[in-house]
Amino acid sequence: MAGLGNVAFRELVAGFGGFGLLFTGMCSAKAVPSENPAVSTVFRWRRQELEHTVCQIFGTDPSAMTAAAARIEHEGFFAVDLNFGCSASAICKKGAGAALLKTPDRCFQIVEQVRKKVSFPTFVKFRTGWENDIQNAARLAKGFEAAGADLLVFHPRIAPDRRTRPPRWDHIRAVKEAVNIPVFGNGNIFDVKDPEKMLSLTGCDGVSIGRLAAAKPWIFASLSGIPVPDEELYRNTALETARLLFHHFDQKTAVKHFKKWLPYFSSNFKFSHEIYKTLVTCSCPETIEKTLKTLFQSTPEITSRPNINLFG
Repeated sequence: MAGLGNVAFRELVAGFGGFGLLFTGMCSAKAVPSENPAVSTVFRWRRQELEHTVCQIFGTDPSAMTAAAARIEHEGFFAVDLNFGCSASAICKKGAGAALLKTPDRCFQIVEQVRKKVSFPTFVKFRTGWENDIQNAARLAKGFEAAGADLLVFHPRIAPDRRTRPPRWDHIRAVKEAVNIPVFGNGNIFDVKDPEKMLSLTGCDGVSIGRLAAAKPWIFASLSGIPVPDEELYRNTALETARLLFHHFDQKTAVKHFKKWLPYFSSNFKFSHEIYKTLVTCSCPETIEKTLKTLFQSTPEITSRPNINLFG
């Protein structure tokens, strides 16, 4: 999800409505205390979204994580999310994200120190660990709860898997049964029926949707019963995505974010790879608008579930 949960995309999702909370992209805890939102491409927000937005941070040092959380609370965010779930090599090589699950006591120390410093909700995002051990997931959950976490966002895969194997939803149930705080499940939500299945099978309190929200930013509205316009939905969504990106960012950054989003958007269509190849060559707002309008003169055939091969 790196590069996807930016301020422009959050504004797009907010326009459809129906969501509970929105999350920022991962912000470096070392950078946050002195970060300038006018310059940062990640630690940036709209004032009106703060009451329902959770700022996500990563890092290895308890004091740095605590200082970052304090800044985030001061800015008025709804909550801070401590990321112990990202398994990207660039993050794990720094000892952050899922790499911290190798040393649970350090994770718990970070949570405890952050919780003592701030008064707003403290979330923890984590995976099963580095071995496929359901009991380990439950122990981690209990440790986070004891350290003061207010809510857990759990992705039931081991870190080395990334996304090569299906998530173990039964692990979500084990985590939920191990703690008394709310647990949000995450992993392989690919259509509007999947959240209900996860809630029913696991007993979790909520569902955290990532890649599907990138593909279908109206998913939260659909789940909440909010009418979503059928006419030219995909065309208009793509045009609005581009407009918001160029509104919030300089051209180079906006194009970069647009191309990051394209595989997810393209996954909605039968000939998804061809649509992606057509759009990914665009490098300015004018060519993006022109190409989208040409492409959608007749709406491409839509699939019932996104092409997962494009989800990366």
